[in-house]
Order: sequence, then structure tokens, then C-alpha cells
Amino acid sequence: MQRRIFLRNTSLSLGALSLLNTKLFANFIADDPWKMKILRNDVGIFTEKGGTIAYLLSKKGIAVVDAEFPEQAQHLIDQLKKISDKPFDYLINTHHHGDHTLGNIAFKGLVKNVAAHENSLTNQKRVAVQQKIEDKQLYPDLTYVDSQTYEVGKEKIKTYYFGQGHTNGDSIIHFQHANIAHMGDLVFNRRWAFIDRSAGANIKSWISVLDKTLGTFDNETIFVFGHAFDPEKVTGNKDDLKAMQDYLAKLLDFVGKEIKDGKTKEDILKEKSIPGVTEWQGDGIERGLQAAYEELTS
Repeated sequence: MQRRIFLRNTSLSLGALSLLNTKLFANFIADDPWKMKILRNDVGIFTEKGGTIAYLLSKKGIAVVDAEFPEQAQHLIDQLKKISDKPFDYLINTHHHGDHTLGNIAFKGLVKNVAAHENSLTNQKRVAVQQKIEDKQLYPDLTYVDSQTYEVGKEKIKTYYFGQGHTNGDSIIHFQHANIAHMGDLVFNRRWAFIDRSAGANIKSWISVLDKTLGTFDNETIFVFGHAFDPEKVTGNKDDLKAMQDYLAKLLDFVGKEIKDGKTKEDILKEKSIPGVTEWQGDGIERGLQAAYEELTS
């Protein structure tokens, strides 16, 4: 009984544990700067620096969603290799931002395919050229417009594109058998959101994207978020999506009223809170205020 409790509390699946010897297991759960946690079935998350990574460890192969930065991606790869000798079949990017894709390069020569929405690839290439870091990229070789399904063992991984949101290329990545959906940066859980208008972000559309998401997945779905104010809360449920949606709606409403009252952009950017939004914290409230102002006045 004590052994079963121990195994359960480690947050690693029994399937993964079966591949570990005692010494290796002890090393695996050591106090490293990163954290790995199995959520359900063979799907887990990795957090260190950047957007949350999700991974699938099946008996046939490995799939990874997002890649943080090169150093962090290598940490993940090293740990997954300790657990499994299966091939890396897919790396899927939720969108193009560097804290989700710069780690792609660590998978070069290792992963069979990299996938992303076609707009994400366009944005990634554009930014790489602007920043002169083209040599540090591993670009997707598979792209899609609306959705695509990839299979790894018994798991089907379906991508969904519902329109402009945090950028114009945000995908939701759903592990169908495990019923886990990676939202990328479509959810900043209780943390002021970065709204990238240079990459086609649109707050009004973002609200609609979350509506479509709520209608697509069920109440048993575990959602993985790109970022959270509390680093322990990068997963959640539909209530968290609704809270994100409410925050975005109140952001647009507030800035719209401020514009109507004759406030300048500079006045609006000085605001330190948004009426009715009490849970969102951290730095960066001005980024959302500016994005809302630009969207409403463009």
C-alpha cells in the first residue's frame, strides 16, 4: 500500500516508471530547476523558463508541444531519453513566439516532423529575419489551415485553429485519448496577457476563440496554459477559460469607455487596474491597455 501511495504522489505514470531503475528514478525526481508532471495517461507537462511544454510518452513514440528555449528544451529531451528509448515523432508549436519556439533547434536531427499553423510559420520566419536569428531556428515542415490530426501509438493529437487571438496563428493542441488540451498563450492564467498586434492579435476575436473552445471540449478536459501568475497553476478547467474571457471583455469595455470619455492613449496607459478585474496580477497591464486602444482606434 505504501509503495502505491508513493508512486501516485510522484505524479509520474506507472508506464513511465516501469522504464526506470531505482537509481535512475531517484535522479529523475531530484530538485532540478525544471518540473515534470504526468497529468493523465501518458501526457505530462514540463515547466522551467518560457511557455509551458506538454509531452506524450507512448509505447510507440514521443510527441512534444512547444519547446521553450534551447537550454530548457535540452533539459526536457535529456529527461525524456532517460524514461524512453522511443523516437521523437512530432514537435508541435502552439504559436511562433520565441519562448515557445526557440527551443525547436534542440530537436534538430532528433524529431521526425515539426508542425504549426501556417500563420505561425510565417510569423516565426518574419521575426527571425527581423532579429537576424535565422540560423537559430528549426521551422515547422508541416503546416495546416484549420485543423490536423497526428497519431502516435494509440494517441490522436488534433490541432484546432479558431481565428485571431493572442496572435493570428494560435493553435489549440488536443490529446484526444487523454483529453488534455494545450491552449498555448490563448490563456494567461491570472497574469496580464501579452497581446501581439504585430502578429495579428485581436481581442474581440480572442473572446470568440475562447467561446469556440468552450463549446468544443467537455468538462473533463484538462487545459494546459502557456503562462500563469502562479507557476503551479499552468493547468485548469473551463472556469479558467471563462475567467480569461471575462478579463478580455472587461479590458475592451474599459478602454472603450475611456476613449469615449476623451482620454488620451497616454492617460489610459497610466491606469493600474481594470474595473471588475480582481484576479489578474503581475507586470504588463499596460501591454493589454495599449493593444485594446490600438484595436479600438485603428
